Amino acid sequence: MSDTPSIAGPMRIGMLGGTFDPVHNGHLRSAIEVREALGLHTLHMVPAPQPPLRDTPQVSAAQRLALLKAGIGETPGLLADDRELHREGPSYSVDTLAELRQQYGENVPLVMVIGFDAFLRLAKWDRAEQLFELAHLVVIARPGYQSPWPTPLKELVGDRAVDSVAALMQHTRGRVLILELPSLMAISATYIRQRLSDGKSVRYLVPEAVEQAIFHQGLYQSSE
Repeated sequence: MSDTPSIAGPMRIGMLGGTFDPVHNGHLRSAIEVREALGLHTLHMVPAPQPPLRDTPQVSAAQRLALLKAGIGETPGLLADDRELHREGPSYSVDTLAELRQQYGENVPLVMVIGFDAFLRLAKWDRAEQLFELAHLVVIARPGYQSPWPTPLKELVGDRAVDSVAALMQHTRGRVLILELPSLMAISATYIRQRLSDGKSVRYLVPEAVEQAIFHQGLYQSSE
């Protein structure tokens, strides 16, 4: 049984997309802290089968979804969402947000959570303007990390930025919040894949259930 409390209050929904190639403790700890900070009822963690602006993942979407489910386990409020796996072609966040908006209705605050690096490329996303017609954007900042916003990004965000969760949640969509999380977990999926390829331990970098599934299925390991 988990010691994580349930979130009370009005319904608030979040979406956290990614390749999760593989899911690791940094992903999951950030998901828990985002849910707590924003007071989300549910945070949908959505694996992308074919991200438009990223390299092709090393293992299949179905395998990455299975690892994500194993990693989440019974953690309250986190949901492994497979909806993008049922679409043809590249995965576009705007389509997923449109589905979530239809699912939960017009009056529920809906939040898309992305990392700062992805945020800097936001103006290049498909139908980027429409994102704000569907949801808020919460950007996970790295403390002490400063990078200038590209001009197209500044123009896209315009006057949508707010400085608190309270200000964000006064609306159901259309605002941007930069959020720093308390735990600093400098773990990358690239690092984990390299360690697995080199035959090195990933203990405590990924949940135990994920580690067991990776080795049981022989994922990410060198064939040499």
